Amino acid sequence: MKLNFKTRIALNYFFATGIVVAVVFAVVFISLKATIYESLDSDLNYESEIHLEELDLENMVFSNREEWEEREHEEVEVNPVFVQIINSEGKITDKSPNLNADRLQFFPEKEDHLHFNTVFNNRLIRQVQEPVKVNGKLSGYIITAMSFEASQKIIDQLWVILLISYPIIVIVLFFISRFLAGRSIAPIKDITQITERINQNNLQERVNLPENKDELYKLSTSINSLLKRIEEALERERQFTSDASHELRTPLAALRGNLEVLIRKVRNPEEYEQKIKTSLLEIDRLSEMVEQLLFLARFNHTSQELEHVDLIILLDESIQRNKETIKRKNLKVEFINEIEKGIEVPKYYTQIIIENLLSNAIKYSAEGEKIQILVGEENSKAFFQITNYGFKIDPEDQQKIFEPFYRSQQVKDHKINGTGLGLSIVRKAAETIHASVNLSTSNSKGTTFKITFKKSSSKF
Repeated sequence: MKLNFKTRIALNYFFATGIVVAVVFAVVFISLKATIYESLDSDLNYESEIHLEELDLENMVFSNREEWEEREHEEVEVNPVFVQIINSEGKITDKSPNLNADRLQFFPEKEDHLHFNTVFNNRLIRQVQEPVKVNGKLSGYIITAMSFEASQKIIDQLWVILLISYPIIVIVLFFISRFLAGRSIAPIKDITQITERINQNNLQERVNLPENKDELYKLSTSINSLLKRIEEALERERQFTSDASHELRTPLAALRGNLEVLIRKVRNPEEYEQKIKTSLLEIDRLSEMVEQLLFLARFNHTSQELEHVDLIILLDESIQRNKETIKRKNLKVEFINEIEKGIEVPKYYTQIIIENLLSNAIKYSAEGEKIQILVGEENSKAFFQITNYGFKIDPEDQQKIFEPFYRSQQVKDHKINGTGLGLSIVRKAAETIHASVNLSTSNSKGTTFKITFKKSSSKF
């Protein structure tokens, strides 16, 4: 049977308090019992010492027996004391008048000065046997006893009371615990009700924060923070979808326009060739955009093995792949390596970063300009940076440049083609391998993208 959270808490309280109450009852019982025994034992020791002083050691009899008998007739004792004297041979030499014809039992096997329980005339008594010595020689024993029935009755009554009250107390505690558990989880119920109302169309609602800054306050804060992140993520997704739809429609509209122009009337071969080339460029642009969109969509769902290779090799391979474009724009690539040892980096994602940054540097560099690639180490962390000397990125654009589909007005004015997705991919790839991306601009036209890896993984 599955129990609800409230009942489980109550049961935990129940078992915990049950154990505590049991321990308390045991301590009370043992303490009271020990106190009763200690009190009786103290009285026995006192009586034994008093009567030992009244003892005629030579004859092993009481010297003031007549006075004792007279006192006994005058006093009514609630808990009478029984005293008996035996000699070294075990014979009774004297005893208290209240024993009459009875006698206390002597236990030679018991240790001297030991207090123990025994039976006298079917009555429970507590007894002690004290040795009597004269000149270091054992002359006999003085046996002192007191009734233990009243004390035992108190102990038995206490035991019964504790046994009866224990289940009653734990049952009451269970219901109290259940009530307190209900009050304790009431804020959790409120949180549950609010979160159940929240859906994709109602992400603005938040959990009410408790007045006390306790664990529930932290939980509520965490839930609100999570809801905020979800809301922002969905908003980014909606914006991304909207932007993607808009960007995809542009090349499709251009293709449709070119085709409509071609079918309106018969064209000469040059016109057909021109429109087809334009359409192919739009197809290339569309294909690139779709590929990049798919890449971004797969980022959170791909599990690439992080094969490590030398950073210098990846940079060199990327330069070689873009060699024709570099040559066509008459660009000069300056490669500076400030680290003698090799730098091991995750191949797949680092290659994506390098390819996009180098492509951007080539794209936004004017003919005949320089592209600088620098590899170095800073604070025990390896980095590389790519600098191009095209137009400077405005400060307001630097905050948005990594957003999907964002293209500055400068780029649009210079009619430089692009999807606006390259830097978004760079940032995603860098986050995946825990690298940081920094953008900086100089007073001149230079723009530098710096990738710093989490730690320097070197090989010699």
